[in-house]
Amino acid sequence: MALDFEELHRFVDSVLTANDGDHFNVLGLRPEYVERHRVGMSMPYSEALIGDPDTGVIHGGAITALLDTCCGFASATALDDLGMTPTIDLRIDYMRPATPGLTVYADAEVYRVTESVIFTRALAHHGDVDNAIASVVGNFFRMELELFADMRREFRAAQKLKNSALKSGGIDNE
Repeated sequence: MALDFEELHRFVDSVLTANDGDHFNVLGLRPEYVERHRVGMSMPYSEALIGDPDTGVIHGGAITALLDTCCGFASATALDDLGMTPTIDLRIDYMRPATPGLTVYADAEVYRVTESVIFTRALAHHGDVDNAIASVVGNFFRMELELFADMRREFRAAQKLKNSALKSGGIDNE
């Protein structure tokens, strides 16, 4: 089966917003685009993310989580169907602090796919990739798609239910 990128985009959005209070919600991560071998995400500035109260600079752990998540979903674009790709290794270089008050963007790409490992790289920035905040190189495990059969079935059933409720007017389209 060929991967449906629109479905993957909905899946990414669902994972990022499904559980109030989880780290994705605290970080405010949002998908910007999902394409073959590429994913972009954003993380709006928030006082909850400040690592240095004197300067208002976002904590490096929040930047790392953004980049890891973006690379993980980018690696999922290399699969043949919806699935997850756990992090094997992540190396991050911080080049400058994020500017207080500004949204941080991440752009990740897959640059090599093997039978068991997907290799990615990404940049965190404020809209100018030539003035990056951090760069990362990550390796992700390419697991058997059969391991995610239940997850795909449940996600697709929930999407079908949501779409039928939207068509019947039973749910407000946010």
